[in-house]
Amino acid sequence: MPLETRIRAALARGAAEDAATEAIRGFGPQILGYLTRVLGSPDDAADAFSHFSERLWKGMAGFEGRSTVRVWAYRIAWTAALRVAGDGYRRRRERLRTSMASRIAAEVVTRTALNGRAGADDGMDRLRSGLEPAERALLVLRLDQRLSWREVAEVLRREDEAVDEAALRKRFERLKEKLSRLARSQGLLA
Repeated sequence: MPLETRIRAALARGAAEDAATEAIRGFGPQILGYLTRVLGSPDDAADAFSHFSERLWKGMAGFEGRSTVRVWAYRIAWTAALRVAGDGYRRRRERLRTSMASRIAAEVVTRTALNGRAGADDGMDRLRSGLEPAERALLVLRLDQRLSWREVAEVLRREDEAVDEAALRKRFERLKEKLSRLARSQGLLA
């Protein structure tokens, strides 16, 4: 049974903790890779992943189903990335209380670390390091995770502020041009 179906079935039977466990374990490696690429640091990604896991765990019972669970999870991860990127050192390094979500998050981080870095090294990683987190997020969501423009808009929207899909496409075009310039300047393109 597909992951999305298992999560929704658990929710339908009122087992929000089972649904959250499925979501964190199932989407966790992808989300951790996304956070690592967006934040550019495995330590910051692990912190954001802990925040993500806690928020997903607490919010699963209230999942309204307006999007897929996967898109909703990426939205939570994006919010966690913004929090970690915007917080000072002291607040970023405070440990979350130990909970079931924290234990599952630690399991995913450890399992992913044992299988190699969350995102494979490639020429894109060098180029991504020259981008802002929002630019990295757009790139990873669209290219690596293959989300539709509608799904990317849902992930990147702020609270009640919608993101226009056409504006995202234009930002993406400008981002491709920027990457092209960076690639040339680093000798990756002729």
